[in-house]
Amino acid sequence: MSSTSSTISSIPASASRSTRSTAWGHLRRNPLVGVGLLLVLVWLVLGLLAPLIAPYDPLRQNVSNRMRPPHAEHIMGTDELGRDVFSRVLYGARVTIPAGLMVILFGTVIGTLVGAVAGFIGGWIDETIMRITELFMAFPTIILAMAISAALGPDVRNAIIALVVVWWPNYARLVRGLVLEIKSKEFVEGARAIGATGPYILFRTVLPNCIAPAIVLGTLDVGNAILTFAGLSFLGLGPEPSAADWGRMVSSGVDNLNQWWTWLFAGVGIASVVLGCNFIGDGLRDFLDPRLRKGN
Repeated sequence: MSSTSSTISSIPASASRSTRSTAWGHLRRNPLVGVGLLLVLVWLVLGLLAPLIAPYDPLRQNVSNRMRPPHAEHIMGTDELGRDVFSRVLYGARVTIPAGLMVILFGTVIGTLVGAVAGFIGGWIDETIMRITELFMAFPTIILAMAISAALGPDVRNAIIALVVVWWPNYARLVRGLVLEIKSKEFVEGARAIGATGPYILFRTVLPNCIAPAIVLGTLDVGNAILTFAGLSFLGLGPEPSAADWGRMVSSGVDNLNQWWTWLFAGVGIASVVLGCNFIGDGLRDFLDPRLRKGN
């Protein structure tokens, strides 16, 4: 995650808004962005329509029908409790994808505000905030998230809280660096000269120029957040055991590796969403960087 932050920080914060034709031309030159959008959109639609598409209740057990391979009645087979894997995969998208998006949303907002305030005010406030930020970043992401989630108790909400706690420092450090660079620009000095207040300068002049890099980093991080949330679920620190969740399904499948259908489809769901988010993030980064657009 730290290497991603350093890459995004090189994007000029004052990148201008491009026209629709430019966006379409960039999409044509980078078809992987379209692939990523398609993958993510398909899973979002499937998750949204899961109650209408799923042939069975994802929690319905039928032990007499357990561990059956894919067939006409259960197109993705059944698990160790006789639950329909296809239905559970569809409902799993309703848990895993929104959880990753919420982690990035809250992490971006909190980190952006904290980093902006620290960089703009400076002094001992900046030093204090940055030392706290570095304290959080000193621990591996998954280890700290596991510790927080275990302390709060295994639950979807607690897993999201744990990931937000370990995610915001990356955005705080990125935005602080951008604010330190931007607040010395001439247009900021001009705003001060005409009597603009500190909060006005920060939120109306400085912060808007930091949004694009934070958005790109957030887009790239969605896949990481989904993968980390699935990892917590895999370790039993996410949703309750009976919940239809991709990470939990893969964890249950580890004990039944020969019954490949119990874990493969959930794993494909995780991999495809993460891959799609990475394609979108890479394309958005290239699109918002004028130097890369010029190179194309």
